[in-house]
Amino acid sequence: MANRELVVGLIFLTKTTVGILGNFSLLYHYILLSFTDYRSRSTDFIHKHLTAANFLALLCKGVPQTMAALGWKHTFSHFGCKLLFFLHRVGRGVSIGSICILSVYQAITISPPNSWWAGLKVKAPKYIVPSIFLCWMLQMLVNIIFPLYVISASSDKNSTNEKNFGYCSSVRHERTTDSLYAVLLSFPDVLCLGLMLWASGTMVFILFRHKKRVQHIRRTVSAKSSPESRATKTILLLVSTFVYFYTLSSIFQVILALSDNPGWILVNVTAMTAACFPTISPFLLMSYNSKVPRLLFAWRGNIKSPHLMRNM
Repeated sequence: MANRELVVGLIFLTKTTVGILGNFSLLYHYILLSFTDYRSRSTDFIHKHLTAANFLALLCKGVPQTMAALGWKHTFSHFGCKLLFFLHRVGRGVSIGSICILSVYQAITISPPNSWWAGLKVKAPKYIVPSIFLCWMLQMLVNIIFPLYVISASSDKNSTNEKNFGYCSSVRHERTTDSLYAVLLSFPDVLCLGLMLWASGTMVFILFRHKKRVQHIRRTVSAKSSPESRATKTILLLVSTFVYFYTLSSIFQVILALSDNPGWILVNVTAMTAACFPTISPFLLMSYNSKVPRLLFAWRGNIKSPHLMRNM
């Protein structure tokens, strides 16, 4: 095994392990909550499905990519390759959709009473569950044609009719067909990205305007410690992280899709960038909800504190 393949395999192994453990820890947190008197928030349902989608994307991309980098390149059958690619695409799409739904819901929640969408505040929680399930269904329908041309990696290195992705391959098409196909698959993601940026920008604007209105009340409180500043920084952190990794991943995905003979470096860099956000997002959510470590500590110590449960 070449040294570069060993290094790439270890990178994939580390990133996949950290990401799976992070997402599993967040799911474990919500499982523990179901055994307590905690009243779940509306956003908890979104977080659960976001974590499940990230877990699915990492499992179906990171694990086989790690195996391929470490030398197990011809492990999966045609059906296995089709299933892995389909589930990864669905998980990636639901992850994007969940972030979009979360951003829009938060924008509606913090909107002022005199805004035109203030009437949605009462109805918004009722739409979360159907929106998430609709997201799963749409991603399954959009990506149903994705695995049709995916096949297992050929042992014939001289094959000129296949794009080799390491552990699986795909049949080559004309450049026009690949371009139209890329546009079709990218449209839901671009739509979600636009809605997310609009909602996040709206939240930042609302919080900034609110801070200006009440700053005369907080003469003695620094701007850095104000709730508006902390909420704005959290929103900017989540959105900027998502947009950065999604944009980077999309650029490499487009280059890979339009490449007739993708090289070893391009295939692995594309896979690495695709795994970045699913790996980091559970830790961002845990830092956003600082009560997660406290709940785990209380559970392990067999402590059922009413004060803790009331403040979750």
